[in-house]
Amino acid sequence: MTQETDTTAQQTGAAEGQRTIALVDDDRNILTTLSIALQGEGYATRVYSDGEAALAALRQNPPDLAVFDIKMPRMDGMELLQKLRETSDIPVIFLTSKDQEEDEEAGLAMGADDYIAKPFSQRLLLARIRAILRRAAPLTEEEGETAPMPTGHNEVIARGRLAMDPARHQVTWDGKPVSLTVTEFLILEALAIRPGVIKSRNQLMDAAYPDDVFVDDRTVDSHIKRLRRKFRAVDPQFGAIETLYGAGYSFSDG
Repeated sequence: MTQETDTTAQQTGAAEGQRTIALVDDDRNILTTLSIALQGEGYATRVYSDGEAALAALRQNPPDLAVFDIKMPRMDGMELLQKLRETSDIPVIFLTSKDQEEDEEAGLAMGADDYIAKPFSQRLLLARIRAILRRAAPLTEEEGETAPMPTGHNEVIARGRLAMDPARHQVTWDGKPVSLTVTEFLILEALAIRPGVIKSRNQLMDAAYPDDVFVDDRTVDSHIKRLRRKFRAVDPQFGAIETLYGAGYSFSDG
C-alpha cells in the first residue's frame, strides 16, 4: 500500500475495472487485516483511521463501497455517514463493536446498507460486500452503449406515480427524484415489480442479498422506514408501501 496522506490514509491503485473499497476504522490492525483480505479478493483498498480525513477523501473521490467503524475519535461513524449522505449514496456497511439494537437501527435509519457487529467473520463481511457490489454495478458507456445494472429487470418500472430505472439506478415519484441506496432500491424494486403481492421480510432480503447471507428482521424494517421517510420528503401523503402485520410488506400503485 502506498501512503496517501500523513498518517490517516493509505490506498492501493485501482486497475481499470477494479472495484475500490474504503475502510474507516481507528484500529489499524483491523485496517491492515481487512485491506489484505480484500486485496486478496481482487479489490483495491483505501484505508482511513480518521473520520474527518475520510469524509473529505470520500467526497472528492468516491469508492465503490465503504466500511465504517462507529466508535472513532474526532468524528464517529454515525456522523461520518450522516455528512456523507448529504452528497453521496455510495453503499456503506457499518462494522462496529456496538451490537445494541438501537445502534443498528440508528445506522440503518441514516442510510447504511448493512451492519455487522464485532467480533465478525471476514468471510461474512466479504459475502456482504460481494452481494452489495454485484447489485450496485456502475453505469458504464462504451461506444455509446450503456451497461445496465444486473438486477434481472432492466426495463423502466412504472407503477402509478412511481418510476424506477434499474439500468441507471434512478427513482422518481410524481416526476420528482428520490435518492436511494442500493439496498433501498432493490427492496423497493422487489415490491414494485408485483403490486399488491405481499413480500415477506425474507423475500425482500433475498432480493437485496442474493448470496444467502442472513440478515435479521430489524434490518428489513429499518430499510422500509427509511424508504417511507425519503418518499414522504417529496410527498407527505405517500402511503404506497403497506405493512401487513405478521406477513410482510406490499406496494400499492393505486
